[in-house]
Formats: sequence, structure tokens, C-alpha cells
Amino acid sequence: MTISSSRRGFLRGLAGVSALAAGGCFTIGKRNPSQKVKLAAVGVNGKGYSDWTPMLKTGLVEMVAFCDCDEAQYKAAMGKVKDDLPGLDLSGVPFYTDYRKLLDDADKLGIEAMTISTPDHVHAPVAVQAMKKGIHVFVQKPLVRTLWELDYFNRTARENGVIVQMGNQGSSLDSMRRCTEVVQSGILGDVREVHVWTNRPVWPQGEGVAKWVKSHPNGDPIRPGLNWDAFLATAKERPFLDKYPDDADVYDPWKLGKNVYHTFTWRGFFDFGAGAFGDMACHTMNLAFRGLELGGVSDATLDTIESKNDVAYPLKSVVRLTYKERQSKIRKGKTLPAVTLYWYDGGVKPDAEIMPKWAAKHEGKVPNTGCYIIGSKGAVLMQDDYGGKCAIALDVDTEFKDVFEHEAAKAVERAIPFCGSASDAGDGKSTVEMKGFAEGHYGEFINAIFGNGPYYKQTHSRCFSDIEYCIPQMEGILVGCVAQQVCNPGDTIKWNSSLQQFDRADANRLIKPYIRKGFEF
Repeated sequence: MTISSSRRGFLRGLAGVSALAAGGCFTIGKRNPSQKVKLAAVGVNGKGYSDWTPMLKTGLVEMVAFCDCDEAQYKAAMGKVKDDLPGLDLSGVPFYTDYRKLLDDADKLGIEAMTISTPDHVHAPVAVQAMKKGIHVFVQKPLVRTLWELDYFNRTARENGVIVQMGNQGSSLDSMRRCTEVVQSGILGDVREVHVWTNRPVWPQGEGVAKWVKSHPNGDPIRPGLNWDAFLATAKERPFLDKYPDDADVYDPWKLGKNVYHTFTWRGFFDFGAGAFGDMACHTMNLAFRGLELGGVSDATLDTIESKNDVAYPLKSVVRLTYKERQSKIRKGKTLPAVTLYWYDGGVKPDAEIMPKWAAKHEGKVPNTGCYIIGSKGAVLMQDDYGGKCAIALDVDTEFKDVFEHEAAKAVERAIPFCGSASDAGDGKSTVEMKGFAEGHYGEFINAIFGNGPYYKQTHSRCFSDIEYCIPQMEGILVGCVAQQVCNPGDTIKWNSSLQQFDRADANRLIKPYIRKGFEF
């Protein structure tokens, strides 16, 4: 894999790109603060809008291109930005409906960074080709859709020395970072069991979706302004399907417009999305994965499933992931035991009996979404999707207390800089105030390009969700997604990361995506 000549010139113009011995990640050197980062956005409205606009608000970014397969989404975004950023004129910024044409013009446009906020199946095709050109990428979660793409993404990022940030924005919350430190300290003793649950899916999935698609083989007229070929990208060709009728027997709890594929409701399809697991585990598993230094996943067992089919993810499931025993990088010489992580989706929750101290104070109720980490000396409960509410109870405690208020937790040494505390890193003050939820995560990405902001020893980067973290986290999630597709209740699939293969042929067929002719990457 090579960097184009113009990108090499750009990289040489920086203070340097240094490969860090520990982990092989890269950090970009100092850059002229008056030289704005030339940013392109792929996926312009919806989540895309909330990805590129915070970066633009930093004042360190110049938009040089927009790309969205749907012109209506582009127009909607341009209408909103007039209210959100009055006085800003983006009318001269080129607009593309096909990401391949955008990438063809990347050197001409001088693109230095890119937000990728597309359906999941397009993340890797865009990001890999952008990184080969030396473009830094902010990629929405899940980072990629398949295990083959994950390995390809990892190799490409390392070989081309680019900055990567995955869009699990809770990583930049003070509470998430503080609770991560507390769990890493060993205060909970040996942890062998974790429970993570979500109310997703809240979009159509399950058998109803599969039956509808199969009963409408001829499709619907393509909406004006929608480049259906670009939407499909690498996926197998198929007719466009517009909306479900009001009387369709399709799961749609949040009444999300009943679109079949576009917009947003692509998420439940095997070919386009990664279901509830891929959508939310990057958030809800975040604390456990970081705090317990989880790494290699060895197997996945499907405990329960509802509405299994061959087109879309199920309505409900429980999947057990086993993470291997490992050596702590934080507590040198400490061997961390294997962990069983229980994943629940579709509103299924763990039994309140596993968290008696919490249940006793909360009418026996479990939070709607969360993460519960059980150790030999205590437990931690994250009570939301992102880590904004974290509480701890040790064996000697009668109830849970907020992680910032618990006396034993307060004694744990600070180790991870907060987003608004760049000076804690001892290597320079951030050029952007980075407090808050989304702003912190996006500002961190832009600051990293300038060589500013805290340097995180745990990711060997100035991005807290760089590849050192997000690649191994995504591996376990994607193994779980495969289990949802091929397993029946009680089945276990074993994963060998070094060989990049499962112990079952049907699972191995899902490692690599279908790649349509003309969309190779």
C-alpha cells in the first residue's frame, strides 16, 4: 500500500510522521495553526451532520467537499447549517453523490481529513481508500461491518501513518474516562463476568422485514436525487424498496418513517448494517473493554434469539463472548482472568438478582441500557449508553455511589487526561476547548492532526478511540454479529484471530463481504 505523491509532500511538510515502537501507531507532528485542515464529509445529514459540523465549529477546519448518495439529504443539511452557522457560505463546496468520484478528486481538492458517516457497509471501502491517500479518517461506529474489513483497515491505517478516530463519542466523557481508570486500578478484584444490554433495535429488523423484502422482488421507483448504485456500493445489486405501508407486519417501535432501506433503516439488514450489536456495543461495551483491558475474543455462544431469518438481524438475542486471559498493561506483572461478557439486545435485560444492592434501592429495576462489571471485591454499574452515569459498590458498601463520590474510588490516581485538560498530558495546551460530549471527541480528532492535545499512552495516539483500541474492540463485536447469523440457541463458534477463521464453514463465509464489480478497494 502506498501514499500518493501529493500526500507524501503533505506529510513531509509536517514536522514528521513518527512510528511509535509500542503498538506501531502513528502521531502527526506539529503543524501551522493558521493552516486549516481541509475536510471532506461522506454522509452529510443525520449522523453525518453531527460529525462534520462540530469539526467546522472548531475554527480549524475548511470544508472542501461533500458527498452523499442522496441529494435530498445534502439539501436538508445545507438548510440546517444556515441556522446553526449563520453567515457561513458553503455553496461553493463541491458536492458528489458517488464516493468513488470524490476519492478520484481527493488530491485535486487537497483533502487532508474525512468524516465517514455512511451505512456500515460503506465505512471500510471509503476509509481504506482514503487512508491509502494519507487522509486522516473519523469513522462512525461500527468501524467496519466484517472481520476481513477490520483486518484490512488495521493494516492500512498502520502502513499509511494516518490518524483514526471511531465515533463512539462517550469515550470523551469525563465520567467514562474516570470510571475506566477506577476499573483499571484493580479495585474490583478479579473480574470474570460482565453484562451489557441495550434497548436497540428501534428500527425494523427480524422476520417481518425478511418476508416483506422477499415478497417484493420488483422493487419501487428510485426516489429523485438518490444514487441507488452508490448507496449499494459493494453490496449485491437489488431493486430499491421505498416504504412499508402502514399495515405492514414489520417491527417499527419508534415509528422511524417505515423506510425499507433508506434513510437509517438499512441498519437492520445483514448486507448493509450490523444490527443492534454493531450499532450500540461500541458505546455500551466501551467501559468494560477499556477498564478490563479486554483483547482477544476466543468464542461466541448464542443463548437466545427471537425472529431469526436470513435477511435481517433478530428482534432480540443474548450472546456470550469469551475474552482470553491476558497480561495487564496497566498493572505490570498482573495476569487478568478470562472474562465472559453477556450481550443482551432487543430490550432484554440481565436479571436484577445479579445486582442486589442496586435493585434494593431502585424498586428492583435494572436501567434500560447499561453495563455491569462484577468483580471479586465489588461491582461497577454504567447506567446509560455512553458512560455518563457510572456508580461503584465494593463488598463493604451497602449501596452504589457515583464514581466521583465513592471514597475508595476517589483515591485511585488520575491516569487518563480529560478532554478539557490537555495540559495534564504535559505536552502542550489544546488549541480547542474540548469539554462536553460530541465536541470533545471531534475536537480531539482535529487537534491530533495539529499534533496538539493530550497523548494517550493506552492508545499510543492523541485519539482515545484510535486503532489501538477500536480494532480489538470491534473484533469481539463482529464475532458476536456472526453468531447471531449462523448459530442456533446453545451453539458456540470459535474464532482464531491469528488465522482469521472460525471453526465452522458457514461462519467463515461471513468473514469477507461481497464486493460488487466496480467497487473493489
